[in-house]
Amino acid sequence: MAFAFVFPGQGSQSIGMLSALASAEPLVQETFAEASSVLGYDLWKLCQEGPEELLGQTERTQPAMLAAGIATWRVWRKHGGLLPSAMAGHSLGEYSALVAAGALDFATAIALVQFRGQAMQAAVPAGQGAMAAILGAEDADIDAACREAAQGEIVQPANFNSPGQIVIAGSAAAVDRAIEILKAKGAKRAIKLPVSVPSHSPLMAPAAEKLGQRLKDIQFNTPAVKDIYTVDVRKHGDADSIRGALVQQLVGPVRWTQTIQAMVASGVKVIVECGPGRVLTGLNRRIEKNKEIAMLAIEDSDSLQAALKACVE
Repeated sequence: MAFAFVFPGQGSQSIGMLSALASAEPLVQETFAEASSVLGYDLWKLCQEGPEELLGQTERTQPAMLAAGIATWRVWRKHGGLLPSAMAGHSLGEYSALVAAGALDFATAIALVQFRGQAMQAAVPAGQGAMAAILGAEDADIDAACREAAQGEIVQPANFNSPGQIVIAGSAAAVDRAIEILKAKGAKRAIKLPVSVPSHSPLMAPAAEKLGQRLKDIQFNTPAVKDIYTVDVRKHGDADSIRGALVQQLVGPVRWTQTIQAMVASGVKVIVECGPGRVLTGLNRRIEKNKEIAMLAIEDSDSLQAALKACVE
């Protein structure tokens, strides 16, 4: 059975995440302990006890989500889970996919995403950037509204999450103008997101430059599975190509809809979300309505066994 793994990014974190899986699998907390030794603080305690505001800080959310994805992946492999035919990650999740594919060392990745989060926060002072989810509008209408709302500032589609669900990002005032334009054009909902970092927009250019410099010193191995990168919906296997995709990802949109469509077109019959929550699973079901394509998420022992069974039949 051809199957794919997908790794969630920022926004899927929550207090108590992975607690059910950790109660049955000591490997979960062991993975978080590895991350904590790199970070210098107790990452598992933060994820289980909070406070939520601290977990929500970009430089802490990113290592937390990476550790969660890799902890789940390690449990999968421990129980005999096979390598998928394809992998992808939503934004930050691409780093989880790289580690799972063997292209990047886990400890190195933890330090790298902490740096990435710090660079992103420093690129745009708090309050100057914004993101908003637009529901029930056509891609072309959103693109046109962003062009109209820019007025010399920056606002553009940042996440093509699923048909009818697009996230825009840019300067706070320009995002506000785009929201009003889209509401007037009949968008079902336009919701300002509780973030201050306008990810996947040209405002992240200073962070992309810093990341590019940092990546020059990072060793990448040939991945066992070539990941699909959402910035161009292509597989990248060599180190320079991976570095380029990771830098471009910060300033370009996440093309999640196209990524899932590409997986299905390649013959994938099962897509497994590897990490906390079911955000991607919900998006995937809206993208691919063929009920013969199974959409699963590993959250606990029962869902792990269901995924193991589905990926060998």
